[in-house]
Amino acid sequence: MKSKTNIVLTGVGGQGVITASNILGKATVNAEMNVYASEVHGMAQRGGSVICCVRIGDVFGPLIASGTADAIISTEPIEALRYIQYSSKKTKIITDINPIIPFTVAVGGEEYPSLDEVFKEIKSRAKLYKIDALKIARDSGAIITKNIVILGALAAAEILPFKYNILLDTILDNVPEKYRRINERAFRGGMDSIQSP
Repeated sequence: MKSKTNIVLTGVGGQGVITASNILGKATVNAEMNVYASEVHGMAQRGGSVICCVRIGDVFGPLIASGTADAIISTEPIEALRYIQYSSKKTKIITDINPIIPFTVAVGGEEYPSLDEVFKEIKSRAKLYKIDALKIARDSGAIITKNIVILGALAAAEILPFKYNILLDTILDNVPEKYRRINERAFRGGMDSIQSP
C-alpha cells in the first residue's frame, strides 16, 4: 500500500467541489487515516475556479507539489486542464465532459477551447477518464449530486487507500435522510462509469 495519496479536486464555484473535499476528508478520518486538506475559492461565489487538495497517509501538510498528484477529479473539463501541472503520466484525471461557460466567455471577452483540444492535451500528460457526470446526476434524481458522481468515480478508480463503502457511508451520514437514496444512486453511477467505460 502507498504511504501517501495526493488528490486534487477542482471545478467551478457552486458545483460542490469544497463539499466533496470535506466529505473525502471525513471519510479518511473514518478510515482512521491521517489527512490534510486545503481549499482555494474562485473570485466569485459562483462561477470562479475552485481547487482543493486532499493528502492522505504519511503526509505533514496540505500542499501538493507539481507532478505528484495521484488523481485530479474535476466537475468541469477546462478546470482539469487548468491544474494539469499537478499531474504526471501516472496521474488519473477524472472529469465531467460538460463545460460550464465562464461569464468572461459569455460576454464575448474570451473563447472556450474545443473539448477535443482540452481532452487531447490532458490525455498527452496523464491518464484521462471522461464521464458524463451531469447525466448520471440527473438520472439519479438531482443534478446537484454531480460532485457525488465524481466521488463515486474516484472510489472506482483504485486510488483511495481505503474501501469505497467508507466513502459511501460518509456521504450518506452527511445528507438528510430523504436525499440518501438519490446520493447513493449518484455515487454508484459514478463508480459504474469507471468500471464500464
